[in-house]
Order: sequence, then C-alpha cells, then structure tokens
Amino acid sequence: MSESCTNPGSYRIRIAPTADGGDRIPDLSPREVREYWLDKLRVSMAESTVSAYHYRLKHFIEWCEAEGLDSIRDITGWDLKSYEAYRRAEGLEVVTLNNELGTLENFFEYCARSDLVDESLPEKVEPPTVPPEADVDETKLDEEDAKRLFTYYQNDPRERHSRAHALLTLTWFGGPPRNGAIRGLDLRDYHSDEQYLEYHHRPSEETPLKNNYKGERAVALPAEACAVLDAYIEENRVEIRDDYGRRPLFTGQRGRPSLGGIRGWMYLATVPCLHSDCPHGNDRETCEFLTYSTASKCPSSRSPHQVRTGAITWMRNQEIPADVVAERADTSVSMIEKHYDKPEYVEEMEKRRRPYLDRLDFDEGGEDQ
Repeated sequence: MSESCTNPGSYRIRIAPTADGGDRIPDLSPREVREYWLDKLRVSMAESTVSAYHYRLKHFIEWCEAEGLDSIRDITGWDLKSYEAYRRAEGLEVVTLNNELGTLENFFEYCARSDLVDESLPEKVEPPTVPPEADVDETKLDEEDAKRLFTYYQNDPRERHSRAHALLTLTWFGGPPRNGAIRGLDLRDYHSDEQYLEYHHRPSEETPLKNNYKGERAVALPAEACAVLDAYIEENRVEIRDDYGRRPLFTGQRGRPSLGGIRGWMYLATVPCLHSDCPHGNDRETCEFLTYSTASKCPSSRSPHQVRTGAITWMRNQEIPADVVAERADTSVSMIEKHYDKPEYVEEMEKRRRPYLDRLDFDEGGEDQ
C-alpha cells in the first residue's frame, strides 16, 4: 500500500493491485470498504438502490467509529452481535432491522471475498425473520377515492388538465410506473396518436429505471388518459429542457423535477379535501395540509408508490391477469401478490367467486330419480 502524494491536499489511498492478497491486503476502515463496495455495485445497479444500501450501512459505520473499530479486520462476530443489540434497543421495526442486517451481511460477504475479513464472519450476521404481515405496506389509493379525484379534476375548470391531473392520470393508467420512471419520461416517449408510452433506461443522463434495461417497455393507454395528457401538454406544460437538452414530460421550475418533487406533487394531488369533506374534521379553507410542503403530512394523501399500489389492485380487481399487470408495471407476479395486490376481504371474495360461484350449487332436478 502506498499513499498518494501528488498534491499536499490529497489524502486518497491508492491500493496497488495484488494477485493473492497475503501481506499486501490493505488495512482499511469500515467506511473506506463501504465506498469500495458501493462503487462496485454502481456498475450494475440503479443509483437509488446503491443509495439505499449506503443509508442502511450508515448506522453501522458510525457505530464502528464510536466504538473505536478503525480497521475492518478488527471486527469480530461479537461486535456484530453487539451492533444488532444496539439497533434493537433503538426500537427499530423488524422490517427495518431485517433490511439493515441483510445489507450488512451482503457487505461482509464482499469483505470475505476480498480477504479483508475471515470467511466465516458473514454467517454471524443474523437478520431477524420478518412475519409475512409485517413486510407489506397496506396503504394505497383506494379505487373509490381515485374515482372521486378524477371526477374533481375533470369537473373543476381551474384544475382540469393541470399538472396534478395529468400526473395522477399517468400514474394510475400508465403502467402504473414507479416514481423514477415518471421522472424519466420525455415528450418524445409519449405517442398520442398511437396511444402509448415508452419507458427508457437512460442512466448516463440521470434518468435510470429501477430494473435497468430490463425495465424498458411500451405501455398502452386508454383514450381518456391520452385526452388528459394531450390537453396538459397543450395548455399547462411549461416548455423547458433539462441539463442534457431533453424535454421532460413533467416539468418543474428548473427543468426535470427531482424524485422528491414528484412525490410532493402527488401528495398534494391526492389530498381528499379536494373532492369531499375532510375525513379528519378540518375546514378546507384553513386546512394546514393544502400546500406543497405540508401535503405529505395529511394522513389521507398518497405517495406515488401508494397510487401505484392502488392502481395495481384496481387492475387485478378488473380481472386483468397478473402476468399482464406485471409486464405493464415492470414487476413480477410474485411481487404483485405480495406487495401490490391488496384487495379487501369482500373484494377478495368477489374475485374468487366470480368464475366459480355457479359450480357451488346443485343442478336443477339433480335429485336422485
């Protein structure tokens, strides 16, 4: 190992390549190894996924530094157990703890493959078992609430064909897409005459898809959704280009909006006070949740993910096959069944009984002769 001394202000460690490790294995801190690992992941994973891993390891890195564990090679199985106990004492939900320790296990598998730690150390990270009901977010935009929102937007002359109207329409009918896919849409990706959208993975221009090139697809749109998008583009879209000269479908004041910006727009677009009396007893004229910065705090507003969940549930209740829904939404049938297909008990009963109810009866005149 040699330190780079190309300029007095540089403290970057330069590691000479080695064939078999041995005495030349570098003595790195947990923080340094994390950066090596994340750089490796960036080659094949979306930046949003890498960022999630970064934050899942953040508490472990800070804990190591507080405990004086300055070298990755000094970490023992007992340290891992101590860290798990520390995080449990923080009152984490089991899903969060499972995610953090699962990422930590993957991190130490990388360390073991790199000869930085003993090969048995990853086995000593034990993520807790998550009960099936704890690993599912039940929150969604219900079908009836969606209908009321669309009625409001269609009938209110001030909001008809607004950005909020178009965003909700595309998210409900356009796949439904994830937040990142919405952000990455350009005007050229929408084909009005043919009534479909294209989703493209463009990581070099900062608009990746979650599933990379495998997530690229064309999604057909119903005529009523195209009518809203056409009018939004004609009447309310602000003509502006992003840093790469592209023309985003949804635009903010500075060009292409951030993921947080789209999330904020959706929260505001789904506040129930827009279409009915406040379910929480607030006066619409004085409600504190009717601004961009506060709408996310409304208990009944919904994020893009929750609108996506509601739209997938609605499509399944319309008896659209799970494999068709999965292809439109860029997910798998198993993921739909676990995370997105969230019918209530009565809806579930209706979905089950429609094809089979007639079989649960005796034929007329079926008595023994």
